[in-house]
Amino acid sequence: MSGDLQHLDAETRAAGHQGELRLWLRLLTCTTLIEGEIRSRLREKFDVTLPRFDLMAQLEKSPEGMTLGALSRRMMVSNGNLTGLVERLAEQGLVDRVPHPTDRRAAYVRLTPAGRTAFAAMASSHGDWIAELFNDLDEADTAALMRLLGRLKRSVRAVTAPVEPAS
Repeated sequence: MSGDLQHLDAETRAAGHQGELRLWLRLLTCTTLIEGEIRSRLREKFDVTLPRFDLMAQLEKSPEGMTLGALSRRMMVSNGNLTGLVERLAEQGLVDRVPHPTDRRAAYVRLTPAGRTAFAAMASSHGDWIAELFNDLDEADTAALMRLLGRLKRSVRAVTAPVEPAS
């Protein structure tokens, strides 16, 4: 009998979270749909992958360039993954590597002038595509979603923040 009660308790607990689970799935579905469409459009119009676009977006924010380590932290990917992306963009003349002034083992990766021009066109189209995909939302909807997602972000951060050791 106690096994049946444990099973029932687990079902009861899960049933109490159906709204949160449905919301989580809805967020994932929206993200997947939007990301898939953006990937497809970047590939079709610019022959670029989303990871390459993301890398270029990070470099666009830092005209002096960034080390692979800094890019890795900012993009939350491994140096190994970035190395391949940088190689392909370098082959296309969109990025170059500049030796680090004080560390011979490191180099800065930066957009070339051609990379800046290409990224500007991509970023402009990207903004238009996002606006098109969000077209059915008015300003009030967008503001409400921003406010609610901001609360969700704070909630997640509060739960996942590292706990400070007691003094």
